[in-house]
Amino acid sequence: MIYNKFGKLDISALGLGCMRFPTKGEAAEIDMDAAREMVAYAMKNGINYYDTAWGYHKGQSETVIGELLDEYPRESFYLASKFPGYDLANMGRVEEIFEAQLKKCRVEYFDFYLFHNVCEKNIDAYLDKKYGIFDYLIKQKQNGRIRHLGFSTHGSIATMKRFLDAYGEHMEFCQIQLNWFDYKFQNAKGKLEMLDALDIPVIVMEPVRGGKLAKLDAEYDSLLTACAPERSVPEWAFRFLQGLPHIITTLSGMSNMEQLRENIATFSQCRPLDAAELELLESVADKMITSTSLPCTDCKYCVTHCPMELDIPTTIELYNEFVYSNGGFLAPMRVGCLPEEKKPSACIGCRACEAVCPQGIRISEMMSDFAERLK
Repeated sequence: MIYNKFGKLDISALGLGCMRFPTKGEAAEIDMDAAREMVAYAMKNGINYYDTAWGYHKGQSETVIGELLDEYPRESFYLASKFPGYDLANMGRVEEIFEAQLKKCRVEYFDFYLFHNVCEKNIDAYLDKKYGIFDYLIKQKQNGRIRHLGFSTHGSIATMKRFLDAYGEHMEFCQIQLNWFDYKFQNAKGKLEMLDALDIPVIVMEPVRGGKLAKLDAEYDSLLTACAPERSVPEWAFRFLQGLPHIITTLSGMSNMEQLRENIATFSQCRPLDAAELELLESVADKMITSTSLPCTDCKYCVTHCPMELDIPTTIELYNEFVYSNGGFLAPMRVGCLPEEKKPSACIGCRACEAVCPQGIRISEMMSDFAERLK
C-alpha cells in the first residue's frame, strides 16, 4: 500500500468509503458478514482510512463501521465522519448529531470530521452563527474529540470561496469530487488549483463517479484498451489521480471483494499516467461530455426526501439511457414494468429531492421531461 503524509500521519493512498457496503435482501440491508470480510482484508492490506457519514445506508453506515472497527486497536485506523448539513433540517442539531455519531461509531474522537457538502443550498446556513455549527465543532477540536477538521463540497468555486473566506484558516483539508471526467465537466481542476494555492490538502471522493467510470461504453473502452490492454478501466481512474498534487487519500466505495482486491493491487505502487495517456483520457472525456447525461452518483439522498418514494437514481439512469439511445428499447421496457405510482409521471414536482441533491440536478424537470418523452 502506498502512503501519503498528512502532517505526522501516514495515510493509506486508498481509503474505504462506507457509502456502498455490500447489501442483501429487498430492504438493501447491509450484509455484515461480507462487510466484515472486506474490512478485515482492507486492514490486513494496509488501508487505514475509513470514511462514513450520518446519512449513508439510510443512517446505518456509522453503526456498521463502528461495530466492525471496534474489533481493531483504535490507533490502527483513522475514522472520518461528517455533520449532515446537506439536509437543512439538521442545522440546529449539531450537538445532538455529533454526540450520536460518536456513540454509533463506538469512538471517543473522530480523526477527521467534515462539514458535509458545502454547496449553494446550505452555504448561508453553514455561515449563520445562530446555528453555532462552526463554534461547536471548533470546541470539539479543542477538546480532542475532533483531531482534524475540514469540509466536503459539491458546490461551485464561488461557494467554496465564501466558505473558505469565513473558515479557511481552520480548514485542514477538503474533500471534493475528483476524477478524469469531472476534471473538466465539473471544473474539478479549478477547485484543485484553488485548494493547492491555499495549501489545503485534498481527499478525493467519487474517483469512478459512483461506478460510472468503472465500466465505459464500448467505444471509449476500446480506446483505453488499445493503449493499455493490461489495465482495467477503474485502474485508469486511479492512475490519473496518482499524478495529481496534494492528495491525502482517494476514497472508493467498494461493494465487493473483487473491487477491493483490484483497487488495493492498483495502490500497491504509484504509477501515474504519462503525457500520452493523459491526452487520450482527456479526449475520451471530451467525447463523453458531448453526450447528454445527468451526473447522478446514486448517493440516494433524494430517495429519503421523496414523498412519493420514487427510485430517483434508477429513474435518472433510465432517463440517461433513453436520451443517449434516442429512445431505444431498454428504458421504455423497464419503465413500462413499473407500477403507475412509481413511474416518472408520479412525480408531484415538490422539489424536496432537489434540496438535498449533491449534484444540483433539476430532478423535477427531468421527471416531467421523461414522462413527456415516454408518451
